[in-house]
Amino acid sequence: MLKAILLTRANDQFAAKVQTLRDEELRENTPEANVAVAVEYSTVNYKDALALSNKGPVVRKWPMVAGIDAAGTVLDSSDARFTPGDKVVLNGWGVGEQHWGGLAQQARFKADWLVPLPEGLSTRQAMAIGTAGYTAMLCCLALREQGVEPASGEILVTGASGGVGSIAISILSGWGYRVVASTGKSAEADYLSGLGASAVIDRAELSSPGKPLQKERWAGVVDAVGSHTLANACAQTRYGGTVTACGLAQGMDFPATVAPFILRGVRLIGIDSVMCPMPRREAAWQRLASDLDRRRLDSATTEVGLAEATDVADRLLSGKVRGRVVVNVNA
Repeated sequence: MLKAILLTRANDQFAAKVQTLRDEELRENTPEANVAVAVEYSTVNYKDALALSNKGPVVRKWPMVAGIDAAGTVLDSSDARFTPGDKVVLNGWGVGEQHWGGLAQQARFKADWLVPLPEGLSTRQAMAIGTAGYTAMLCCLALREQGVEPASGEILVTGASGGVGSIAISILSGWGYRVVASTGKSAEADYLSGLGASAVIDRAELSSPGKPLQKERWAGVVDAVGSHTLANACAQTRYGGTVTACGLAQGMDFPATVAPFILRGVRLIGIDSVMCPMPRREAAWQRLASDLDRRRLDSATTEVGLAEATDVADRLLSGKVRGRVVVNVNA
């Protein structure tokens, strides 16, 4: 028997509740899986919040065990790459959308989806990072790959007090970049400075319609917001700069022109964490293990039990959660 957050929908009635499931139910609903994992921690990302509150078309198969992330210990494996006792991390691959997910005490996954837990990270720390932090690292690595160096100039991080933003600030400041945090929460200025932000600006400076080309400021951008914020960030990016886009908190639209791209050579790089190839995924996790300041990670993390995850989802979508939330599935 295991406890899990089960999402159900019948006759237009949606429910997200902690339920006790039989091992047989888990096996029956994950026929393609070949690794059983005792989950120790999961988390609530933005996509999880949408699924748990039924406010976005995240779930594609019903019923669904929620949770796009998991970290724990292998119980059983028919794949030679993993043996009982191995510590593993899972992010994405349609888990929590089309395949039963990680907000549960046990889960079954394909071996192809699992990353061995990097040395030096605990399962709790891995979920304090989660998809949000792993996505942040993919963004930061993309900036460096495009030639954006600390000497290139300021880096803008939007949605700064959220999960992606918080960890991106910590990573980039740790690498020596001057980071400017954009947030709608003026009360979080000290928190963002503690993560390494050199300056904090009001998100209102970016969230309304703006000119196609604006005063050049940013050498690089990590954007988790989309819509007008992303359009203005591109319009303010310096010649030859790079913008990484990974989120849609303001919206999926992109009300921009080609001007920044053809007149300033600005590069817009899309960041996908869900189907990211394994070599790049593993490299990002190794860099997180080696480069991310644990004290800053702790300061950005709160912990809740499985039954509290749905409440966290509502607060996250309302902008009332800062940083990262770890879910202890056995609490």
